[in-house]
Amino acid sequence: METIGADIVVRCLADEGVEHVFGYPGGAVLYIYDAIFKQDKFQHILVRHEQAAVHAADAYSRASQKVGVCIVTSGPGVTNAVTGIATAYMDSIPMVIISGQVPTAAIGEDAFQECDTVGITRPCVKHNFLVRDVKDLAETMRRAFYIARTGRPGPVLVDIPKDITLQPCKYVAPKGEIAMRSYAPVNKGHQGQIKKAVQMLLAAERPMIYAGGGVILSDAAAELRHLAGQLGAPCTNTLMGLGGLPGTDRQFVGMPGMHGTYEANMAMQHCDVLLAVGARFDDRVIGNPRHFAQNARKIIHIDIDPSSISKRVRVDVPIVGNVKDVLADLSAQFDLARADAKPAPLDKWWQQIETWRGKECLKYANSDEVIKPQYVVEKLWEVTGGDAFVTSDVGQHQMWAAQYYKFDKPRRWINSGGLGTMGVGLPYAMGVQMANPGADIAVITGEASIQMNIQELSTCHQYHLTPKIICLNNRFLGMVRQWQQIDYGSRYSESYMDSLPDFVKVAEAYGHVGLRIERPADVEPALREAFKKHKDRLVFLDFITDRTENVWPMVKAGRGLTEMLLGSEDL
Repeated sequence: METIGADIVVRCLADEGVEHVFGYPGGAVLYIYDAIFKQDKFQHILVRHEQAAVHAADAYSRASQKVGVCIVTSGPGVTNAVTGIATAYMDSIPMVIISGQVPTAAIGEDAFQECDTVGITRPCVKHNFLVRDVKDLAETMRRAFYIARTGRPGPVLVDIPKDITLQPCKYVAPKGEIAMRSYAPVNKGHQGQIKKAVQMLLAAERPMIYAGGGVILSDAAAELRHLAGQLGAPCTNTLMGLGGLPGTDRQFVGMPGMHGTYEANMAMQHCDVLLAVGARFDDRVIGNPRHFAQNARKIIHIDIDPSSISKRVRVDVPIVGNVKDVLADLSAQFDLARADAKPAPLDKWWQQIETWRGKECLKYANSDEVIKPQYVVEKLWEVTGGDAFVTSDVGQHQMWAAQYYKFDKPRRWINSGGLGTMGVGLPYAMGVQMANPGADIAVITGEASIQMNIQELSTCHQYHLTPKIICLNNRFLGMVRQWQQIDYGSRYSESYMDSLPDFVKVAEAYGHVGLRIERPADVEPALREAFKKHKDRLVFLDFITDRTENVWPMVKAGRGLTEMLLGSEDL
């Protein structure tokens, strides 16, 4: 049956099983929006800014194991979306972004709302396409989804000129598997390398598991838990890997890196065999690579992306493959090998771990007079039973959320890791709730971050979205202020948030509930009111917190993992 390009776009989305699309219309995509109006296969969510559309689609993917989808128009629609695209790219999130483009004949003519979308987005997408022939449109859409979700996932952009969406063409439903000669990701790990890894782990006296976001992306949390139980080794989950091993598990030693726990960082530095799983040894995790390399250790690195292996740290046993598949093979081989040779005893290693734990590096001085931000997160964990989806913005509040909310399940912690994008928290919550209706959703944010996409309170009202916004309001750009205190002689240049709005009134103006909490005694009652009494409403909780509180521990930039500051007394 002959149809037009816009209808093909919509039918391709339906054929891919898409249920929700986030977007904002404009001239170049109006034929697509007309086709959306005439269909009932998926729901479109109208955001208030293109950046929020991409963030919401990003979080929808993180929380649902599906490919997120968003639509933006040409020119400023695309440029507004770039921050969201780059955010997803840095965290390897599978997404398809459909962007409108000026008509084919006008490309390169500086037409109204024209920009070089392919050129602008090339550095921050896994791949992008410019469709020049309507006959290629269906196959291009299909390839976009395939590329986005396979191998190391990532965002894929499809740029569609307006005239292509109007041109007639026959549509044939896709059949069979996609085969791309130039793109063939490896899923199964090399069996010889896996056997080498098993022998190393059997002989290890101080083994350590370092698990990253690849565990979450490949849905390998169950396999990680099983292998950790077999090895009996301590495990650290990165910021992107939280929930891979339950936060309440005895073998979990906390998050590593710049604001990681003392025991995690010390174990990373002093282990004799390090099993890195879906992690990339980034600067915020290992600190100074030269310092990290001072201690002799064997490193096994499992990753779907061969370019990530030995990129920053030389490894001894590289294993390229899908984390879920490789961990399953590793566990099976370990069981076979263990029947012939018993693993080395780990009693002394665990005694050392417990000694490091005895530092109680996350202990803080609570107060009956001023609200401590750590206390709010702890109470949030209690009130939600540790079972909420938690989105966060970026800054001190993000680190406190990672440290004090014990994530026992994967895909419950939704934040911007690699790019560190402020303003994601609220649109992330929108995407999470569309994927998980009825779930408890908390947005942990600050008074600066929330204002970057606060207009999405309008979207939440329109679509009856009910996240609880936990604003840790310290009237500062908190992380900037902390660095200025430590490294810049307490010269707080432009880090104070002056002239803040009344967030209670702002929330009410958008049709929501607003609460202002100033006393520690009111923290828990306010949280219970929000999650119980106002379960079906969006609630903005403005917690007025200690302005001088810092995130500890801290490894200063350029320092090694063992050079931690545990508190203000170390300054």
